[in-house]
Amino acid sequence: MTGLTGVFTGVVAALTALADRLRGDDPERGDVPGWVMITVMTAALVLAILVPFREAIVSAVTNALSSVTSGG
Repeated sequence: MTGLTGVFTGVVAALTALADRLRGDDPERGDVPGWVMITVMTAALVLAILVPFREAIVSAVTNALSSVTSGG
């Protein structure tokens, strides 16, 4: 009978956690709009840096890779 009680307790705990998450009571849930804004702003910064400096970045990466693969 103890095993069945443990299973029942686990199911109740899982359902309670799910209900808390759906209600938004979970403090670990996070701020989704904030993360979306951070992601969009990061992408914009990458594009703002990449567009004017594309040639220099490609040249630097090519030089670094060629120096590593050529051994010197």
